[in-house]
Amino acid sequence: MAQPHPGTALITGASAGIGAIYAEKLAQRGYDLILVARNHERLNALAGSISTRTGRSVKAMPSDLNDRAGLALVEQQLRTDSGITLLVNNAGMGTHTPLLHSDIDQMSRMIDLNVMAPMRLAYAAVPGFVARGRGAIINIASIVAISPETLNGVYGASKAFVLAFSQSLQHELADKGVQVQAVLPGATATDFWAAGGLPLEKLDARIVMNPEDLVDAALLGFARGEKVTIPSLHAQEKWDAYETARRAMAGQLSSNTVARRYAAAP
Repeated sequence: MAQPHPGTALITGASAGIGAIYAEKLAQRGYDLILVARNHERLNALAGSISTRTGRSVKAMPSDLNDRAGLALVEQQLRTDSGITLLVNNAGMGTHTPLLHSDIDQMSRMIDLNVMAPMRLAYAAVPGFVARGRGAIINIASIVAISPETLNGVYGASKAFVLAFSQSLQHELADKGVQVQAVLPGATATDFWAAGGLPLEKLDARIVMNPEDLVDAALLGFARGEKVTIPSLHAQEKWDAYETARRAMAGQLSSNTVARRYAAAP
């Protein structure tokens, strides 16, 4: 019996690295694709290659998500294309540079790309997903979302937003037929490191994951309905304990009385 067509996946940051691997893997699973990235030449080459090898429809949509006009084009695609069933918010930038050596304009661009873009694209996609009772969002965050001391503070904060935003969407959309997954990669062997000013060779090879392994694990987590997937975390019980503690605090975080430890001494 033939499997139903899964629809079209729109993937940002799709011309290389994790995004390009998502494109390949999703096409193999039967998705048609809309690939979004800045690099026209590389994006078109990838689209042609995947289409030839898989027989899927693959559209290249060159856009700079740090440019409001480019972002608006992708938002419009998500609002009007009823065939889109999956949004992969993968585009992003990062750096390891500490605050005292960081360029504030670069930090602002990072917030635009890592925070504003996935937020606006989700807002563009979700109403249609809800109306059709079908859709999914995969947001690529990072382990620094829960370990902000690891790299640059703005980068960590931007990925903490992605995680928190994903968890809020999961709560809001749970009964509306929309799946939301946050993926938290650890160090991954892509050009992310060189672009951020830290050559990959400087990292301990024992902490660096192959990007294809990462995406395979993330898609398995997606198929299982995981809300948060951390492919490099071997002790799943640690995340479960973290989430259990976080949720247990939720009902105790607001009160009309000051906690005893802050009460004035008699």
